[in-house]
Amino acid sequence: MMREWEGESIVILDFGSQYTQLIARRIRAEDVFSIILPHSAGLDEILAEKPKGIILSGGPADLTEENAPRLKADILSLEIPVLGICYGMQLISHMKGAELEKTGHREFGHTKIEADIDATLFKGTPTEQKVWMSHGVRLKSMPSGFEAIASSVGCPIAAMSNVKERIFGLQFHPEVFHTENGIEILQNFLFEICGCDRVWSSRSFVELEISRIRKMVGDARVLCAVSGGVDSSVMAALVDKAIGKQLVPVFVDNGLLRENEAEEVQEILDGCLTTDLVFVDATAEFLTKLDGVTDPEKKRKIIGATFIEVFERESDRRGPFAFLAQGTLYPDVIESRSTVGPSDMIKSHHNVGGLPDEMSFELIEPLSLLFKDEVREVGRFLELPTEQIERHPFPGPGLAVRVPGAITRDDLDLLRKVDRIFIDGLRREGLYDEVWQAFAVLLPVRSVGVMGDERTYQKTAVLRAVTSTDGMTADWARLPYDFLQDISNEIINRVDGVNRVVYDISSKPPSTIEWE
Repeated sequence: MMREWEGESIVILDFGSQYTQLIARRIRAEDVFSIILPHSAGLDEILAEKPKGIILSGGPADLTEENAPRLKADILSLEIPVLGICYGMQLISHMKGAELEKTGHREFGHTKIEADIDATLFKGTPTEQKVWMSHGVRLKSMPSGFEAIASSVGCPIAAMSNVKERIFGLQFHPEVFHTENGIEILQNFLFEICGCDRVWSSRSFVELEISRIRKMVGDARVLCAVSGGVDSSVMAALVDKAIGKQLVPVFVDNGLLRENEAEEVQEILDGCLTTDLVFVDATAEFLTKLDGVTDPEKKRKIIGATFIEVFERESDRRGPFAFLAQGTLYPDVIESRSTVGPSDMIKSHHNVGGLPDEMSFELIEPLSLLFKDEVREVGRFLELPTEQIERHPFPGPGLAVRVPGAITRDDLDLLRKVDRIFIDGLRREGLYDEVWQAFAVLLPVRSVGVMGDERTYQKTAVLRAVTSTDGMTADWARLPYDFLQDISNEIINRVDGVNRVVYDISSKPPSTIEWE
């Protein structure tokens, strides 16, 4: 990826931890730019990011076993501060000649540690503190030049430091909320040890992107894909601010939108942009290509490819265009590339996973460095309407990933009715802004019911609502039981074809927010 941020950064080398993105987001929240690179990144690639510090993430591998992932670059000789987290700490110890051992007292979850509060990493934190451990391997011996600065019952070396070489290790995860003083520990690494400056902000990002887009585009015209969601709206507003009338925003109704969404989106975007919005109804085209398709990855790729086909037709009709702008976010890029760390790809996103190998456009993805909450901050800076910025996320493939299995028009219509009742209910009861995302799923499952003394055999709807700060991890929302009861009754009474409603109480991880 071309370097887009001109300032210094914290480089995170990914060993496949489920929390790697969370490390990056915690650092960004401190107004310090962070970037995730694969653990196999070369020295030139790492140094190109102008690192003020380097963090080695955790990971599922076991260094006592053969073929565990190692570093390609010799970062420990760079005289740049290094922090190893969990697997990262063990790898540093291994590279420094220490022995590791499997422990009979594994630690997973909440653990109390005794910390040396005179150590820089623990400055301003209490001696006894709760942390989130996740390990079955521990250090058997201390690496030469290091000292232990924290311990737990099952882990005598829960944290270590080499002040002279500015290399540090934590056996626990400071990035998760379960670690009580994790933010303070990360702050100490960023500001006390690395000497970072707080220069990453919405203003600095917008100024950089406007300059970059103008330089990249020149006098060319840009075709812009907008959906009305937060990501695409902020992206369109940013590109619009950079090049104005050179931008041609296109809204495509793919037949997979929520009830009345096409009309609502047009009204919102007309008020956000200085250029005219182009509306394309491609419902028949999308649904025809999706007919009978059950595999979720195939759905996503078909939708992505069809979007490109539609845009290319619009390009021929309204062009010429040299660029296509879209609202890809940083988690989209990371989750869609299995090359980042040893972890498997979770799913592709239509923004990045469904594009053909050859396109007549060059892509502009101005938000591809941002997490979701950062996108909202940029939207506020650009003065987009509050109701638009606070809209719940909506997946690029739309309702296609909320109807598991094959898609039919009848099922989409059923789902739209259920979803509208649920969302309207959340707004009515003042609960909409308390959750990160809420939606309904229509299962390809029928069950027996009784309505009006008659037997029914109808579909099952799932209600899903989660709380989160950035979508990387999420917990199911504890909506009031009375509310769920009332909404269930309303759906069953008003939606002919649904006779059972269930509530999803799965968290991410291990589940994902969307069902497909």
